[in-house]
Amino acid sequence: MSNALMEKWAAKTETLGSWLSLPDSHAAETVARVDFDYVCVDMQHGIADYQVAAVMLQAVTMTGKGTPICRVPWNEPGIIGRMLDAGARGIIIPMVNSVAEAESAVAATKYPPLGQRSYGPTIIGARAANAGEDYYPNANQTNACIPMIETRDAVENLDAILAVEGVDAIYVGPADLSLSYGYGPAYSDDNEEYKEVLEYIVERCNKAGKVAGIHSTSALAANRREKGFMMQTVSGDIAAVAKGSYQDLKNAVEGGAGDGSSKIY
Repeated sequence: MSNALMEKWAAKTETLGSWLSLPDSHAAETVARVDFDYVCVDMQHGIADYQVAAVMLQAVTMTGKGTPICRVPWNEPGIIGRMLDAGARGIIIPMVNSVAEAESAVAATKYPPLGQRSYGPTIIGARAANAGEDYYPNANQTNACIPMIETRDAVENLDAILAVEGVDAIYVGPADLSLSYGYGPAYSDDNEEYKEVLEYIVERCNKAGKVAGIHSTSALAANRREKGFMMQTVSGDIAAVAKGSYQDLKNAVEGGAGDGSSKIY
């Protein structure tokens, strides 16, 4: 049960992903077929509950393209274990601010002796068996634990968080991080202090040999790439629907401006 996303990280290859907030497996499959490196089901600020999220992960997996990962609602072992059992190959854990919270995230994500995850994979275990593979022996190395860095406290404790065995990457929540530094929730990359914080995070990740990820946009991708982020979420289902619909209406009002294509998608 290899993990293409983690293999790209090991090869120092940039990874770009998309974010799923809508509770729909068809949308999940459509996004996955675009061939992002990863597709994340968001259970924190997205709308999907467990049953729908599990089917969305299955839809992404069955495309054979983007690696399915999940942002859980909180640093809680029950939901982390359930999403891994349902087929997530990485877990993004919100608001990890300390070593103890990072250790808790690892414990929930990894099997003993590294962690305390309960054995009992459902969907992914059966899928591995049908493919003639064994899920358990490789799970700790192929399921990513990705704490979110979203506060001043997390930045101040970053070296210690990165030193926790089992942390595979970190993921910056730029809106909450900006709020924590006294700014608005907008991505404040043009703010000098905030820019220095982002650069510091990447520098510490590089020193620790861990991947620096961040919630981004297609417009910010070049800037964040230059800073050294190796994992960027550059798209999302809600934003794509809104942008595409707006552009279609604009083109129609302006007399069909665009590429002239008759394709629906």
